[in-house]
Amino acid sequence: MSDNMTAFTADERKAMRERAKELKSKDDKIAAEADVMLKIGQMDASDKEMASTVHALVKTHAPDLDAKTWYGMPSWGHNGKTILFFQSAGKFRVRFATLGFSEHATLDDGEMWPTSYALKKIDKMAQARIVELIKRATGRL
Repeated sequence: MSDNMTAFTADERKAMRERAKELKSKDDKIAAEADVMLKIGQMDASDKEMASTVHALVKTHAPDLDAKTWYGMPSWGHNGKTILFFQSAGKFRVRFATLGFSEHATLDDGEMWPTSYALKKIDKMAQARIVELIKRATGRL
């Protein structure tokens, strides 16, 4: 292995392999969504519940977005561009999951705005906020 690859952790190398796989199968939307559901199914119970909720909210409020994995994480995008993603707490061994938005999301609010949100649980209030963010990120608000 080259010196460059030894600078990366095993998790980082795995993410790079997953990304390469994603790029090879980017045009197969059915396989991409199946991969998202597989990734969600592999999460621990709390992350799985939250990721499933986010997926359902996206499907309901932005049905034109395609589900795909992005660096091994569930994500949703349009025309090959990721707009939002779910990062499980278990993947990076942290205390909260993350709902994140890429540079393709239209969340702009002046000169500074948040692009990620910590999630510990998705209750009704959080669901409403996520729906609002999905709509803003996709130009529906």
